Amino acid sequence: MQYKRMNGNLFRLLAINGCENLKLNYQVVDQLNVFPVPDGDTGTNMKMTIESGINEIINIHDKNIYELSRKLARGMLMGARGNSGVILSQLFRGLSKGFEGYVSVDAIALAKAFDRGVKEAYKAVMKPVEGTILTVIREATEKLLVISSSRMSINEFFQEFLIELRESLQRTPDLLPALKDAGVVDSGGAGLIYIIDGMSKALDGEVLQSFDVDYVPSDDKPKFAGEPQEEVEFGYCTEFILKLSKENNNKEFNEKIIYEEIEPLGNSIVFVRDEDIVKVHIHSLTPGTVLNVGQKYGEFLKLKIENMTVQHSETHEIEAEAEEENVKAVKKPEERKKYAVVSVASGEGLIQLFKELGADFIVSGGQTMNPSTEDFIRGFDTLNAENIIVFPNNKNIILAAKQAAKIYDESNVCVIETKTLAQGYAALGMLDLSCELDEILEEMNKVISKVSTCQLTYAVRDTEVDGVKIRKDDFIGIYNGKIVTSRRQRFNAMKDLLRASDALDKDMLTIIYGQDVNNKEVNELVKFVEKTFENLEVEIIDGKQDVYSYILVLE
Repeated sequence: MQYKRMNGNLFRLLAINGCENLKLNYQVVDQLNVFPVPDGDTGTNMKMTIESGINEIINIHDKNIYELSRKLARGMLMGARGNSGVILSQLFRGLSKGFEGYVSVDAIALAKAFDRGVKEAYKAVMKPVEGTILTVIREATEKLLVISSSRMSINEFFQEFLIELRESLQRTPDLLPALKDAGVVDSGGAGLIYIIDGMSKALDGEVLQSFDVDYVPSDDKPKFAGEPQEEVEFGYCTEFILKLSKENNNKEFNEKIIYEEIEPLGNSIVFVRDEDIVKVHIHSLTPGTVLNVGQKYGEFLKLKIENMTVQHSETHEIEAEAEEENVKAVKKPEERKKYAVVSVASGEGLIQLFKELGADFIVSGGQTMNPSTEDFIRGFDTLNAENIIVFPNNKNIILAAKQAAKIYDESNVCVIETKTLAQGYAALGMLDLSCELDEILEEMNKVISKVSTCQLTYAVRDTEVDGVKIRKDDFIGIYNGKIVTSRRQRFNAMKDLLRASDALDKDMLTIIYGQDVNNKEVNELVKFVEKTFENLEVEIIDGKQDVYSYILVLE
């Protein structure tokens, strides 16, 4: 069937099918990572981002394409993970803005809406790089703006769009040398094509899966610091999305009225308002009372109640013990203080270390599981501070942290752009909260600019990067973001990595070793450092992190 116009219900079908197509192929996208490291996660981040959006519209039928797309974009915004996920969420946010004023759109209006999406996506990135998903969507949209007409069907639009997207994707290695060296195309662009391809399939009648399904499987839901861990704290995980009634949806209405009524009923509260929509998450022993409060102020669009006590009793004992050790319940303090610190970390040792260094809240995540925008907001909401200082500690998490900072309005949130755990460790170690905010931010940026990071992990495929020939399962050493060695033996790779670094110009080396490293190997490494780099003072930390056997901090 050929569609001349697309309304909200049709757009919903297309979005769900696009999500399903990416779900079937996200691992292919992950494998397109330039670096052959085991934390290639572009496809995973994009999948989880669009799933969050689909989860908001899965049970909503609305012919108005603007209203439907706005809900999808809001869900993607809150669930955005990694740079690719944030860019994708901003693309759909712009697309929604382009639909404003329309109940349905033709091909011309659709092209203009995608152009608005392109502009929003570019705005999300401080220094856009060509040869990425941004280039792919921009070039394809520019072509569709030219060829779209009132005679073009929505089906033909997506067919032409796919052709242009695929051609642009094939050109990305010519624009970005790192892609050409690795022999891959841009992973974000590839992920986007799977989504658009799924949309096109839906128009042709190829529905990939029935959409009365749970789009966020339980094993995909991120864990976050602050989750209650004691038996008495479980009860029911209660979540609902409330559309405020007309009398409550005005500038004078203060949503804190609802919050103040709900707050005594439980903990782990997340409370977010966007125009006439209020989203609430709470752990409560009396979910019925919580819902009664919410219903006083509007109409439920969606609600979910899960018995956490039952879920907990079914969890393996070893997992429960580990979670209780690493993730403690954090209740919002009554007294408002000047500063609070949020840091991203993974690994039992690193989580404990960052807490000891002064982090008030740990957002669980890192190399293999980038936290979402909502994960940060949950963390912010456990704090009561005028200023919240955030250390993302991963270059792929910075955008999500900044997006959360932009949304959150109960505190002034500042993101220190720490790109590695090494930078985060060094910065937290020098953090002086007795200073004024401007002084703190200036000092933190000075600290991270002087830190060098060495990381050692293993290769997931054969390739060549920056002139280094790499074989699958080799140990690869990364110095300040560049692969400098690939060896069959881990200890040899470590020696090469240190020799390739600026260790001779530094005074301090902190060795953070992972869960796959034994004490004997660490001792051998220390002996090598003391013999080769007499200038370095060495500190050892058992980080218990996965993926990276060693993280070295050079200061």
